[in-house]
Amino acid sequence: MPRAGLTTAIVIEEAARLSDESGPDGLTLAALAGRLNVAVPSLYKHVDGLDAVRRGVAITGLRDLAAAMDPAPDLRSMARAYRDFARAHPGRYAGTLRAVPADDAEAQEAAVAVLSIVNRVLSARGLEGAAAVDGARLLRSTLHGFVALEAAGGFGMPRDLEASFDRVVDALDAGLREIAALATGS
Repeated sequence: MPRAGLTTAIVIEEAARLSDESGPDGLTLAALAGRLNVAVPSLYKHVDGLDAVRRGVAITGLRDLAAAMDPAPDLRSMARAYRDFARAHPGRYAGTLRAVPADDAEAQEAAVAVLSIVNRVLSARGLEGAAAVDGARLLRSTLHGFVALEAAGGFGMPRDLEASFDRVVDALDAGLREIAALATGS
């Protein structure tokens, strides 16, 4: 079943769509080959196996997350962009969760794009150096926790989810300001 015009970029983009639709566990070479109307061995002309496909999806996810968050001028809009991205692209989002290998320049570049946006927001709150690392970890764990629980149906209490998210972001902002105050000794 050869398919003319198939490229590595097409394979990875289709893998990202498949991962969004089926979850990371649904991303298999057999499922991907079926969607591309090729035999599994034909994929090896474009990718070096499932690990390479997952790496490509992770890089795509990081780039797409950066693009979604980049126009956000402040913490609230960046948090909303993060949440919206995670909900719209759960497979790509899952690919963004692992730290990228230090020796993978392409993945590092994609991760730095996300981190530079986060650092812009943190810097506006006076967080630099070690305090920025702490702030980034607080921000990421808070937002990830919310979107993971939301995706799993973990919020069953009768309160408007949007109002709760706004309060979480308010608390996150207060926490970031506290980290900044501790770092400066004020």
